[in-house]
Amino acid sequence: MDSLWTISCEIEKRNKLENDLQADVVIIGGGLAGILIAYKLKEKGIESVILEGDRIASGQTKNTTAKITSQHAFIYNTLLEKFGIEKAEQYAVANQTAISEFSRIIKDNNIDCDFEALPSYLYSTQQTHQLEQETAAAQKLGIPASFTTETSLPFSVKGAVRFENQAQFNPLKFIKSVSQDLNIYEKTFVLSVEGKTIKTESCKIKAKHIVFATHYPFMNVPGYYFARLHQERSYVIALENAQKLDGMYYSIDEKGCSLRNYGNAVLLGGGNHRTGENSKGGKYDELRAQAKGLYPNAKEIAHWSAQDCMPLDNIPYIGHYSNSIKNQYVATGFKKWGMTTSMVAATIISNMISGQETPYEEVFKPSRFNTASVPSLAKEGAKAIKGIATKNLTVSKSVLDKLENGHGGVVEADGSKVGAYKDENGKLFLVSIKCPHMGCQLEWNPDEKSWDCPCHGSRFDYYGKLLDNPAQKGIH
Repeated sequence: MDSLWTISCEIEKRNKLENDLQADVVIIGGGLAGILIAYKLKEKGIESVILEGDRIASGQTKNTTAKITSQHAFIYNTLLEKFGIEKAEQYAVANQTAISEFSRIIKDNNIDCDFEALPSYLYSTQQTHQLEQETAAAQKLGIPASFTTETSLPFSVKGAVRFENQAQFNPLKFIKSVSQDLNIYEKTFVLSVEGKTIKTESCKIKAKHIVFATHYPFMNVPGYYFARLHQERSYVIALENAQKLDGMYYSIDEKGCSLRNYGNAVLLGGGNHRTGENSKGGKYDELRAQAKGLYPNAKEIAHWSAQDCMPLDNIPYIGHYSNSIKNQYVATGFKKWGMTTSMVAATIISNMISGQETPYEEVFKPSRFNTASVPSLAKEGAKAIKGIATKNLTVSKSVLDKLENGHGGVVEADGSKVGAYKDENGKLFLVSIKCPHMGCQLEWNPDEKSWDCPCHGSRFDYYGKLLDNPAQKGIH
């Protein structure tokens, strides 16, 4: 299930870090946020080291729909109502500036990454009231927005909010260019951070500044991000021979779809659900059914899925990891807008490290929540179960007969619950269904053939290999 970005761009491999070292800045995570933070620091004359557990851009970055927009669903009307005009303006300026920064970097470096300036639409086939509210809020904050009933969608709408001068691109082509002169180590999985020391499987790194750009922060204390985030999955199919669109589209309707072009393909997205809550599956089939109705002559050329960290108040956490540790920084909770927010994070964190202020950093401060009462949630919030070794377990024939080839689920083995998957040839794969992060019970996701955590979003393949954090190891 490779994305169009993975199919269209190959990034050269980097070496694994084998020896101890010291650095001014170490960035954990080589997705777009980590790469941009390092790039921005380099522009300021500050060298950094990026540690990536797998390959750079191999996580959420390669699975994005790659829209660079300041239009983030109903964010602006909500911000005005809950936080007031000052912080709403900060959010708007931050994201509008991020779009301009992408354009600047691409132009200055002559990067061929299929960058296109296009309008972005928030639309509904059912109502206009919220769209009109969002239009008014965006205009009040200085964003070039307008309400319209005219779109290039292959169906009629009640209305849409149109944001001008937004953009889309190929994120891997962009990263391939901007990462060329950065200090990057791949296959260097970080196990722990203690003070100014980072430990991997093979070495230790001493750093003056440490940045967590790992999508979901893996360090539970301090910060308690496990109590401030949950994760959601969404699905995409790419279609050839589909109608060309004039921009990017995102639906506010419950089962609406998002659409954008890439070359001669249309990316059709949807099927959102909380990670760990897709036991019935069928998300790709739902999109295929929509595609058949919208584009009957189109051909599917790729499909993939994405995972997003969702913050409590819809605002990302960017800044100091905790008030108690000033040399550690975090960028997380990007919702479904990781491209623009990665640039926002890069600007704020690179300025913090270089001793500069950013006029819009206040609205993103992770310390805006009081976490004094959070530690108890570590115990109360987890659906803890007993972990067991699966190597020598025996599953009864009656249980095996009920599990069809190509399917997975929780079964009884020697009196204990385990996760089982039977491949198309009938071979059985058993794993523990205890998430190693905080002990929650994993659930089978038939669309991805993975074991997903409904508490914090860690994911594992049917072999038990870790796919998505915050867990730091696989299940066996």
